[in-house]
Amino acid sequence: MTSVSIGWEAEADLVVIGGGVAGLTAARTASLRGLRVLILSKGGPTDTATQYAQGGIAVVAPQEDSVESHVRDTVEAGAGLVDLDATRSIVEGGQEAVAALTDLGAVFDLGRDGEISRTREGGHSTRRIIHAGGDATGAEVQRALNAAGLPVLFGAAACDVVTGPTGVRGVLAVSEQGFGVVHAPAVLLATGGLGQLYALSTNPPGATADGIALALRAGAAVADLEFVQFHPTVLYTPGGLGRRPLISEAVRGEGAILVDSEGNSVTAGVHARGDLAPRDVVSRAIAARMRALGTDHVFLDGRAIDGFAQRFPTITASCLAAGIDPRAQLIPVAPAAHYQCGGIVTDTHGRTGVPGLYAAGEAARTGLHGANRLASNSLLEGLVVGERVGIAASERLEAKRGVDDMHSYAMPRVDRAALQQVMTSHAAVVRDHDGLADASKRLERAVLRNMSSRVANGNRPSVHTDPKELAAQRISELEDGALTLTARVLLLAAAARTESRGCHTRSDHPEPVEALRHSIPISLDPDGHPDLEAPIVPAGLALIRP
Repeated sequence: MTSVSIGWEAEADLVVIGGGVAGLTAARTASLRGLRVLILSKGGPTDTATQYAQGGIAVVAPQEDSVESHVRDTVEAGAGLVDLDATRSIVEGGQEAVAALTDLGAVFDLGRDGEISRTREGGHSTRRIIHAGGDATGAEVQRALNAAGLPVLFGAAACDVVTGPTGVRGVLAVSEQGFGVVHAPAVLLATGGLGQLYALSTNPPGATADGIALALRAGAAVADLEFVQFHPTVLYTPGGLGRRPLISEAVRGEGAILVDSEGNSVTAGVHARGDLAPRDVVSRAIAARMRALGTDHVFLDGRAIDGFAQRFPTITASCLAAGIDPRAQLIPVAPAAHYQCGGIVTDTHGRTGVPGLYAAGEAARTGLHGANRLASNSLLEGLVVGERVGIAASERLEAKRGVDDMHSYAMPRVDRAALQQVMTSHAAVVRDHDGLADASKRLERAVLRNMSSRVANGNRPSVHTDPKELAAQRISELEDGALTLTARVLLLAAAARTESRGCHTRSDHPEPVEALRHSIPISLDPDGHPDLEAPIVPAGLALIRP
């Protein structure tokens, strides 16, 4: 713990950390109700996972669909861990949330009849996915919300959520102006996912699990972090690392098929829905076929789709940039880290166990996704829960605010490339006891080496004098610390779940275990070490079983 010099201060009724769909929706809702809102965003206006969402928003269709049908599909995909009450609540709020987005100016694709066009994706029993720009739904959602003109401090990262006896008091942050504090009684963590734990991901560079670390350090619990959804069809290029373009599930929804290097179906006989099975099923099928054939990718054949380039312009551009014409060639694909199904434990209004601390979007665990997220339920959740947080924040207006403790807490961290290598090798699509144990040992050794090195070097300050470079270094250190803590928590949860369920696959425990049909919450003990808490049993599953 070291004292910091405060270079700037601000005050707000609600601080939103993150600039994607959940954060901006909450900020807009709170602002319309008269709350003073400030958004902290590490990057620019489009440096969010929302920007890259292709498929669309899952929302109950007006014909040949129902709330119960959408809930049933979600429960089936979630492999026994979906909270039925939470799911019904969020699904019921979908149409109103989309209407609010449309009122803001979002434009969705229309069919020939002039009505909103809908497609089908993996795990859905009907065509209920609305989309924009063909395969650019997230970009349209981001554009509409950015146009609301909300107050945003770009290039600013949260270091700590400061709490007191009555809950949240404010946020310690860092920007080009140095360290600063925002005095506020309510904070929303809408920081997105943890894709940067892995060498290959569909996530933007800023998906470094910041919200998970902030919540844990503030005293909240997280759960279901072992359930990392790997998108089965990400554009494969030899030697490619970092963020990779995904090939939307909607391509398979329009008729594309998965084949291996020998031209055989990848999913035949695996699941009744074939290539449109839930993502965990398809990812495992691809991983198994690659192991069997000794290859590092399979292929998606979309050549029979009429008007491919018009329906999927973003995907077409990504493929052409890689030297592939999807209208005439097979698209090489492989699974990559895509979405964290778990996160900070909240109710359906984003409330955590810490008064004044909220979470929404991919950073949160409401119980909607269970052990495996149903396609396009993520934007739905961000819209619905984000709006509810904006309303709920009013309950904190009379709470005490004000940050008095001006200290920065250095988190243990390890080299990001080394961390990604460990997690990719031992905590990806298929895991086992020995691999998880080895990953934990290697990570703990790296943490100790890094801490010893920093002590030996006297924690020398950065040599950077340029404010922008100094801020970038500090933010990078925060990100590495968040990734390190989150990796330790994920490995603990994955080791404790001695079964295969949803997108958590243990080769040494290949079947689901009824006694483990519950969530595994984790918090930090007084010494800052991850510790297992009492299980969370999903509500309402006796009514609908997967």
